[in-house]
Amino acid sequence: MKELILGGARSGKSRLAQEKAEASGLTVIYVATAEAHDQEMSERIQLHQQDRPQEWYTIEEPILLGDVLTKQAQVGTLILVDCLTLWLSNLLCLDDEQRFKQEVESFLSLVPTLPGSIIFVSNEVGQGVIPTNSLARRFVDESGWLHQQLAKLCEQVTFVTAGLPQVLKSKQSLNSSQCL
Repeated sequence: MKELILGGARSGKSRLAQEKAEASGLTVIYVATAEAHDQEMSERIQLHQQDRPQEWYTIEEPILLGDVLTKQAQVGTLILVDCLTLWLSNLLCLDDEQRFKQEVESFLSLVPTLPGSIIFVSNEVGQGVIPTNSLARRFVDESGWLHQQLAKLCEQVTFVTAGLPQVLKSKQSLNSSQCL
């Protein structure tokens, strides 16, 4: 099963993803996409590392997400990717348009083929003020487009606000809507 968990900063989305991963009973591989470019980000990363169960295997990969998923996805394993918006930021900062498109398109075409369970965590950034600079506006646009495409590919999509999960799409709701 593939699930996308969206939410704003400090919404509880990562906590929910971790709780679901722990409750799954599966072997968990945590894929971290963050890079520590400053002291504050280093501290955030350290807090996330301390919060994770020690038995989880962690892979830190800021760019080649598709490669990691291809190598690690298997039946009996749950991969938790935290987070897609940091991955997008890393790609945008490469300042290589062809590489950006290639990585995103490759990722989206790969997702439906992957075995096992995957939880994708991402920030919903399109509900705030429109940014004043072009790179920030592009980031908002790209993350919105990515979320729309990935939501189509995932069996479950959950939005988290103030620690409260709201299921936007689930296998169960898809099945019941088909009966109408």
